[in-house]
Amino acid sequence: MQFSTKAIHVGQEPDPSTGSVIPPIHMTSTYAQEAPDIHRGYDYTRANNPNFVNLELTLAALEQAKYATVFSSGLGALTALVSTLASGDKVLATNDLYGGTYRLFVKVFRKFGIEIEVVDTQDLDAVEAALKSKPKMILIESPSNPLLRISDLEAIGKLARKYGVRSLVDNTFASAYLQNPIALGIDVVLHSTTKYIGGHSDIIGGVVISDDQELKKEMDFARKALGLNPSPFDCWLASRGVKTLALRMEKHCENAKKLAAFLANHKSVKKVYYPGLADHPLHAVAKKQMRHFGGMISVQFDMELEKALKLASSLKLFTLAESLGGVESLVGYPSAMTHASIPEKDRSKIGNLEGIIRFSVGIEDGNDLVEDVKMALE
Repeated sequence: MQFSTKAIHVGQEPDPSTGSVIPPIHMTSTYAQEAPDIHRGYDYTRANNPNFVNLELTLAALEQAKYATVFSSGLGALTALVSTLASGDKVLATNDLYGGTYRLFVKVFRKFGIEIEVVDTQDLDAVEAALKSKPKMILIESPSNPLLRISDLEAIGKLARKYGVRSLVDNTFASAYLQNPIALGIDVVLHSTTKYIGGHSDIIGGVVISDDQELKKEMDFARKALGLNPSPFDCWLASRGVKTLALRMEKHCENAKKLAAFLANHKSVKKVYYPGLADHPLHAVAKKQMRHFGGMISVQFDMELEKALKLASSLKLFTLAESLGGVESLVGYPSAMTHASIPEKDRSKIGNLEGIIRFSVGIEDGNDLVEDVKMALE
């Protein structure tokens, strides 16, 4: 089956008891048992729920993998993965990380003796040198947040296997439609299902996907033991949203390409960060491992910071807000929003984030979006 067919049919069988074409929402906390510990596969929704299973089947299929476990959020999914580590373990990570991921490691996990070391995962020599210290895991964002850096996933997967390190890709920015890291040799994929998978800015969720049966068991245990379960309703909404993922991503990418081209040629723009532009340092790698280049753009405007922030606040169709990946277009200033939890001295090591404006390009008419930005610039 092709992607769009899987998105609509895998995990979405009609309800056997009623024939309902759309599986029902199982809003229950507990389940009747025939005898102590004799039940129909479900005993308590913190552990499992039919809506969890439906979504897991869909997302595993879309990532060309065997197993998935859904969680309450992307950070919940990451917490479950880190719960498999022990004090003294180290995680190697992309130096351009989502601020919430950085905060989780530095403010929470570090207290339990789990360290994070950042490396430029665009630099394969630097990656190999860092892998020689035998971290337990390497966490990659590609495209990264917010500088849209691209890492060669196939090459890093090979290096990680060489040194016996589990490789993990946060695939949130790309979505399973644009990129399948497991097919490229990566061990584990993480998504914030809040973003493109849900697609409508109305849920919070996360998922861990792999071909590793033992990891699946560990993730299911972590969800139950740590209380990281999502809402059945959120899973139902994600199952509904993901059915149109292919259609939505095509439009996100089409619109982003159009806006990036406009911005790249505007006199008030210093630099456009978008892997679909030929001058992106790793455009060729992005072209090799992605179907299209995504719906995210970051921009360094050639103007004073105050004016750039005023511009971001004066757009009509781009809403100034956190998050990304919804049908509506959003704009944000990472240094004060998504990455505010990273101290300024550490943000400066990532790159110059000051003045960077991030666009999550929605599925409105592309010409209207370009006109919105054009009018704000004028």
